[in-house]
Amino acid sequence: MTGKAQGRTNQTVTTHKQATDCRTLLDWYQQVRRHMPWRDTFDPYRIWLSEIMLQQTRVDQAQPYYERFVHRFPDVHELAKANIDDVLRLWEGLGYYSRARNLHKAAQQIVGQHDGRFPDRYDEVIALQGIGPYTAAAVLSIAFGQPYAAVDGNVIRVISRFFAIGEDVRRTDVQKEIRRRANAMLDRSRPGDFNQAMMELGATVCKPVHPECSECPLQNSCRAYQTNSVEHYPFKSPAKKRPHYHIAVGVVRDGAGRLLIARRPEEAMLGGLWEFPGGKQEGDEPLTETVRRELEEELGIRVAVEEQPFEVVDHAYSHFTITLHAFHATIHEESGEPAAQNGEPFTWVATDELTEYAFPKANRKITQTLTGDYRQSADRT
Repeated sequence: MTGKAQGRTNQTVTTHKQATDCRTLLDWYQQVRRHMPWRDTFDPYRIWLSEIMLQQTRVDQAQPYYERFVHRFPDVHELAKANIDDVLRLWEGLGYYSRARNLHKAAQQIVGQHDGRFPDRYDEVIALQGIGPYTAAAVLSIAFGQPYAAVDGNVIRVISRFFAIGEDVRRTDVQKEIRRRANAMLDRSRPGDFNQAMMELGATVCKPVHPECSECPLQNSCRAYQTNSVEHYPFKSPAKKRPHYHIAVGVVRDGAGRLLIARRPEEAMLGGLWEFPGGKQEGDEPLTETVRRELEEELGIRVAVEEQPFEVVDHAYSHFTITLHAFHATIHEESGEPAAQNGEPFTWVATDELTEYAFPKANRKITQTLTGDYRQSADRT
């Protein structure tokens, strides 16, 4: 047999093997797939919404948010015309609030540029605010049946084990190779089902720790399993140690007992959410001085601060951690009225109105304490 003939034979065997693996994976998926509300529709709006929510969020956490969101904003027109404060309030607790802001902006793009129809061309989808290659591939394959492999963290893990790819999956070139292999495996007649099957496999069987290889439909072709080296994949270089910051905020009341809150700049982390004014401790300054300094810098007011915080909250973000210290504070009589120094809005709200505003999770714990104090006080009167 000539070299070319041998090559064609090997290619035929490989293609046949891939087709067999695809059929096996898809059959497995049809038998075991979990019920999720976004799997009962081909509506690109709802599929897009679910994919945005599921980024960095578990299915069980995202589902109640998804159901509340589609009840309040059943289509892209309703979302586009919504007030961003309403969107953020409904999103509160899911975290990564830029997802919600981008979702809102993209809805306005779809209405303004595509007459309210979710686009079905890759270049138009990728141009929408907050949509990257993974989300574009997921929506186009599931809603429109287009042959794009959706590669998220679950799929990266499956592919790296299946092909025993030992290079660092944090590297861009390695991720590119994984996407190439995923596209080569893709069942082009059922791309949406294939992508969901791969994600389901990574989420329920090919898990980061203690994978259930005995339940895997691809075990006979998985190189890591065949070489008894599953635990070696995927390889990730050590992540950088997350820094820790101390944040101090002032809870200020006016003569009517209302609380002073300010909105974060839209372009900042947690942009558009409301918070108690304050900021990061500088050097070894006392936390009470942090409150005084920050409120003067942010709102132009001088305050007296109680010596001890009434609430301390530890919270972790993706790239750093914080300890949030909340202090009761009082505006000096000679200080005058607050005036935002950064142009962002602030307002005075009654304690029982705090639930109407979207707060970051750490600040929300403070509002819950204050609301509890308010209710206990009301009960005593």
